[in-house]
Amino acid sequence: MRGLDLQQQELFSYGSLEQRIPADHPLRPIRAMVDQALERLDEHFDELYDDDGRPSIAPERLLRAQLLMLLYSIRSERQLVEQLEYNLLYRWFVGLGMNEEVWHATTFTKNRDRLLEGDVARAFFAEVVRQAKRRGLMSSEHFSVDGTMVEAWASHKSVRPKTGGKDGDPPEGGGRNAAVDWRGQRRSNETHESKTDPEARLYRKSSHAEAKLCYLGHVLTENRHGLLVNVRLTQASGRAEREAAVEMAREIPGGSKRVTLGADKAYDTREWVRQMRELAVTPQVAQNEAGRRSAVDGRTTRHEGYRASQKKRKLVEEFFGWLKTVAGLRKARWRGRERVGWMFTLAAAAYNLVRMRNLMAATA
Repeated sequence: MRGLDLQQQELFSYGSLEQRIPADHPLRPIRAMVDQALERLDEHFDELYDDDGRPSIAPERLLRAQLLMLLYSIRSERQLVEQLEYNLLYRWFVGLGMNEEVWHATTFTKNRDRLLEGDVARAFFAEVVRQAKRRGLMSSEHFSVDGTMVEAWASHKSVRPKTGGKDGDPPEGGGRNAAVDWRGQRRSNETHESKTDPEARLYRKSSHAEAKLCYLGHVLTENRHGLLVNVRLTQASGRAEREAAVEMAREIPGGSKRVTLGADKAYDTREWVRQMRELAVTPQVAQNEAGRRSAVDGRTTRHEGYRASQKKRKLVEEFFGWLKTVAGLRKARWRGRERVGWMFTLAAAAYNLVRMRNLMAATA
């Protein structure tokens, strides 16, 4: 017998959000790891808030909501708040009750800025890394390093001379996409800057690529499963990748124990190789022999570990692909190195959580 298409709404709903989320939902293990990390950050959160005044949005909820944006490719805070109104899965993950009122988008962003000031993203990332080490998912001897461009939220039309000049006047023609003619004009980071995001720099990955306003994101991964151990976001320059790699190599735990560090041809310079060896790090760098002599020779390349390191270092690219397609950081939605770096670090933590969930499921 055909059922009736009744439109009458039920007055009451029975059951909790916990009952409505499937027991095998992939977000469940991630939520458990997130809660464990947030519990260890409780004292850190207390330092960010005064004892008096009106209660703010709980920092734990703010951080879970930001993770949702990265995990589910949510484009903006307004879209997140809209989906929290009706998406029970999102409500459960953030920690909102079924009938609890959702915040306004501007209230959410203002409260999130407090987490930015407290450098919560880096503290949260460190707690996630600590969990991975405790579960035995990380190598303590073999690592890889690489960098990627994160395009800034600024247009080429926002680039103006720092001291005024011929192209210092605003574009002509009116409208949001006014016409600009740069023919015959030379622009560089020494003489020009973006008025939209002054910290962004013009940079191109190779001599055949176009220059873009961007930042550079740097990551250090371990070679067992490709989990991220350390991250940085810097202004773009030709030396930024190697300088960030030196900083992260200094922070590799283990004291004086010698470790290996794989890298691509961009790191094959005598100065960088010398700095690594001074830090008790074996630089297993891809040789750049295009019209020059490589900084590493047969003493390094003859070993089987060198070839294994060159294969493993490509695991870094998996994070870069996830970062730009899923987490939405192909082009930043924030201005300033501090804000973009905060989200880059949180995206690294989110990636580790996804990888750890998959690794634990595979070994269960």
